[in-house]
Amino acid sequence: QVQLVESGGGLVQAGGSLRLSCAASGRTFSWYAMGWFRQAPGKEREFVAAISWSGGSTYNTDSVKGRFTISRDNAKNTVWLQMNSLKPEDTAVYYCAAERDSPRALTYDSADEYSSWGQGTQVTVSS
Repeated sequence: QVQLVESGGGLVQAGGSLRLSCAASGRTFSWYAMGWFRQAPGKEREFVAAISWSGGSTYNTDSVKGRFTISRDNAKNTVWLQMNSLKPEDTAVYYCAAERDSPRALTYDSADEYSSWGQGTQVTVSS
């Protein structure tokens, strides 16, 4: 498994931006598809965005399309989630996740597919 550490969360006003980072260690980062999920109080964990091992394919949930962008740098063992035009409903704990990439086997948007998880970082958007 790969070890993951998120950072970059915080408190921001609606309409603002944050950039989350996820630093990976322990395995060859470029083998892994990476995902971002979030969980708000009282709600289930939900998919936000994912990126294939090469960065050639990205996936976003509909509610963040046009606002959030996932990217990665395999040389830096890091994946980012750039979040713009934030809304109060984006408030949640955001988790980074990793799984050995297998385009034929992964749908990329299911939490059950990912075997490595970070500890999460809180994002709070005030209205």
